[in-house]
Amino acid sequence: MAKQLKAIRGMNDLLPGQSPAWQYLEGKFRQLMAHYGYSEVRMPIVEPTDLFCRGIGAGTDVIEKEMYTFNDRNGESLSLRPESTASCVRAAIEHGLLYNQVQRMWTSGPMFRYERPQKGRYRQFHQFSVETFGMAGADIDAELILLTARFWKELGLTEHVRLELNTLGTLEARKAYRTALVEYLSRYESELDEDSQRRLSINPMRILDSKDARTQEIVKDAPVLQDYLDDESREHFETLKSILDAAGVQYVVNPTLVRGLDYYSRTVFEWITDSLGAQGTVCGGGRYDALVELLGGKPTPAVGFAMGIERLVLLLETLNLIPDSVSKTIDVAVVTRGEGVSGRAMPMLETLRNGLPELRMQVNCGGGFKGQMKRAYSSGADIALIIGEDELANHSVTVKPLNSDEPQQTMDVNAAIEYLQAK
Repeated sequence: MAKQLKAIRGMNDLLPGQSPAWQYLEGKFRQLMAHYGYSEVRMPIVEPTDLFCRGIGAGTDVIEKEMYTFNDRNGESLSLRPESTASCVRAAIEHGLLYNQVQRMWTSGPMFRYERPQKGRYRQFHQFSVETFGMAGADIDAELILLTARFWKELGLTEHVRLELNTLGTLEARKAYRTALVEYLSRYESELDEDSQRRLSINPMRILDSKDARTQEIVKDAPVLQDYLDDESREHFETLKSILDAAGVQYVVNPTLVRGLDYYSRTVFEWITDSLGAQGTVCGGGRYDALVELLGGKPTPAVGFAMGIERLVLLLETLNLIPDSVSKTIDVAVVTRGEGVSGRAMPMLETLRNGLPELRMQVNCGGGFKGQMKRAYSSGADIALIIGEDELANHSVTVKPLNSDEPQQTMDVNAAIEYLQAK
């Protein structure tokens, strides 16, 4: 007997019983994007490794420890995308979408990072991502936060998430702050946790959100980024906060919020929940005004965010916020009676589908009548259509309600279409 093959650890199958929740969430997000006038873009899963090294930053955990990288047959280094922003910027530059243009785009799909799999965090995970280009003002930052707030409202999550904000200033301001931060942290280098010691010379700002207790104590007295901000960044952040205040969006300013990727500048934000334990961030993003130029384009202001789909589905399931109707996959179950009837009934059933394009109808192909009826009752369908030799001869169906005491009726196909439309 051949050895059974299994999925790669941290890369999971999405089974039929799980997919309705995903479809529900994806449908809600697609509607949200249309509501705000955003257009969909789709990029390859595999990209040149240098795209992420340049875009994300060579000193980040993503590049150092988490990328799936390999050489193809021509010796070119390729990587499975660990995030979508760099890919979206690459596509926008390559296809001339940015020069003297404003773009609002969204995408969804799988990303890949080699991490220790745990609940809510996987090696293949899926994200909704939104990217905007060509708008420098705080109003577009606010729009992204407002549309995420609307998304939480539509999903019933408003009371279960909170918004944290920060500003990182310009790249020049961050350089000055980095120098002061490294000078301070170097005094305590031997007391920092192992990851923070490694980050000290590579990506010291990530030390600010270390979860190590001793490192957190040291960080409390570290220089504060706000003291190094330029006036323009301060004004940008105050404008953003005033728009959110006017819209009634509550937030907390978190001065240690830096996000994990090097390309962020000025606004950064996260939506966090306390309902999933350690995996609390359900959405994160911010400005990356220097990234387009870094990847070979002309200087272009940009801001965006990403949401983890697995984590959102888990949150909705944990809070029991997925409507019962979502799990329903069929409206009508077709039950046939007699030798070969199911095959001969197919043309008539296609007539029904032509007249009812939204109808979800499933045919029980094979099995005895009693077994088919049993499956019809357990399928979640509201109605069974029974077809036997008599119905075939008269081009009719017997309509049997499954969830009410209404009697079954035999009617021709056109009458059945009208009946089902009314239902």
